Amino acid sequence: MKAKVSIIMGSTSDLPVMEKAAQILNDFKIPFEINALSAHRTPEEVEVFAKGAMDNGIKVIIAGAGMAAHLPGVIAAMTPLPVIGVPIKASLDGMDALLAIAQMPPGIPVATVAINGAMNAGILAAQILAIGDAELQKNVIAFKESLKEKIVKANEELSSIQYDFKTN
Repeated sequence: MKAKVSIIMGSTSDLPVMEKAAQILNDFKIPFEINALSAHRTPEEVEVFAKGAMDNGIKVIIAGAGMAAHLPGVIAAMTPLPVIGVPIKASLDGMDALLAIAQMPPGIPVATVAINGAMNAGILAAQILAIGDAELQKNVIAFKESLKEKIVKANEELSSIQYDFKTN
């Protein structure tokens, strides 16, 4: 089995957030790898990874980082692959990381999800891969339908709650 998605985080302290992307990829049966690389502490390793990712079979990169959050942008600067940035809430409620990842210069796009939004990063990676994979596309559609079903069920449960002035 060869990884199609690479999950990269600036430090293993980001794992509690980034494992949500791993779980989604696992649920969709998408092979992935997880590594810690730092744009500031291991820049040479980041460069080797980013420049070699496509040749190593990677199709999508999910990169999470907090604070200055340069990792997704640095990777995006060195690869033609789509990069999904996950801003990690480490300081300033994660707004510093969100802005660092979202405000990329022209020509270096990074798709950016919500602060600590690694689950959505995993879903987005699955959707990107599903463009060329009919079976995965069916699974993504089924996943989206299951989200709808959760809301329908929640509304049914809400209908049983009683208040004197509740009208539904």
